[in-house]
Amino acid sequence: MNIKKYLSLVTGVAFAAVAITSCVQKDEWETPPIKCENKFPSPNISLADFKAQAPATGYLLITNDQIFDGYVISSDESGNFYKTISFQDKAENPTAGLQIEVDKSSNYADFPVGAHIRINAKGLRLGIDRGTVKIGSVDPTYAIGRIPASLVSRYVSGVCGGNGLEVVNIKPVELPNLAAAKNDQYINTLVKVPNTQFSIGDIYPVNKAYIDYVGGAGVDTDRTLEDGSGNSTTIRNSAFFSEGATLLPTGNGDATFVVSRYNTTWQMLIRNTKDINFKGTRIDATPPKGGTAITYSGSFLENFESYATTPANLEVFPKYINDPLLGNRYWQLKSFSGNKYIQLGANSGTGAYTTYFIVPVDFTAANTLKFDVNVGFWNGNALKVYYTTNYTPLGDITAATKTDITSAFTIPQTPTSGYGTLAPAGTYTIPSTLTGNGYILFEYTGNGSGVTTTIQLDNIQVQ
Repeated sequence: MNIKKYLSLVTGVAFAAVAITSCVQKDEWETPPIKCENKFPSPNISLADFKAQAPATGYLLITNDQIFDGYVISSDESGNFYKTISFQDKAENPTAGLQIEVDKSSNYADFPVGAHIRINAKGLRLGIDRGTVKIGSVDPTYAIGRIPASLVSRYVSGVCGGNGLEVVNIKPVELPNLAAAKNDQYINTLVKVPNTQFSIGDIYPVNKAYIDYVGGAGVDTDRTLEDGSGNSTTIRNSAFFSEGATLLPTGNGDATFVVSRYNTTWQMLIRNTKDINFKGTRIDATPPKGGTAITYSGSFLENFESYATTPANLEVFPKYINDPLLGNRYWQLKSFSGNKYIQLGANSGTGAYTTYFIVPVDFTAANTLKFDVNVGFWNGNALKVYYTTNYTPLGDITAATKTDITSAFTIPQTPTSGYGTLAPAGTYTIPSTLTGNGYILFEYTGNGSGVTTTIQLDNIQVQ
């Protein structure tokens, strides 16, 4: 290459480089500012005052500009909210919450949790729909219809903050218990309740998932949440919940949820499984009773005659342990024709019941086990008998290894109406290989909507 042409080329490149770099300061390109403008003018009514216009029946068509602000608290990212957006009037200590029906999914992409939104309700309907105040579109079929996806922006818009949508941290209202959450003022607001857990029936004997599956497909599912004060409520999970196959946590802790109601039934909605923070030790809403005077013996007869019948329905037997695992029913002392015994049944109850009457035994010294049994209004087998050697007194009965010995006894299956008579159930010969201290477990299993058979036990004898 001709040297002059070479120098001319190099010089041209150098000048071009100088020209380019002269437009840049400190090796950084300047970012043009993003202009954010609010679509609607400033609010002219509070969310609370707007909501208060909802009629007791029917709906109200909004015919003028009614503009109010809110903060999004729901999220459909995990599929547990479906074509609805819940929002409240403040990010902290809200005074009112509301729900808007939209025929659109993936709303979290436009309005994530904490998004500051502004609504112009002109042209929408306001009313109470199945127990909850909502706004939505005019619809020929439903009182409160879903706003078509193409029209959502006509009514809902984000509020500017800095260079884009303002998104703030939502602080849940902290409530003392689940009973407090069942209040109209908290509907469609985000709350947090401490000392909660899923009911024992949801995690034992099978640890259930957040939703049930039928034929491989998820279905809308209710799970029961309870607190340390004995209150309970429903956690409602959608069939489309992407985390639905996750097993329910078995511990105790804080539950965060959006308060909701379907007609007269309270049902709480979580955004995702992070709303359930159960890392603590479970509490026992129906703790075991008795167990304060346990002795292990290889020879004794318990006929319950030493216990007083006043006050009625005694449930505390110091030498034994009376432990409801499911439900809240204990074995109780009863008396008939001058004879005392213990009794348990699920009649007139609600849900499942499993309760243990736990008898300490010195298996090394014991040879046989006998007892008398009677049934009333039999409609299914309710009694099983086990032994265990690794139960911790007043501890978690589900952690014990149980050996079923029910087949050694004859448990009556009559009468189906009225009561029979207490009679010997048979004799179980304790194996010579069974040694050390352990327990005989009398397990009652019933259900208020299933087996309600009443069981009576007397003359528990170890020799």
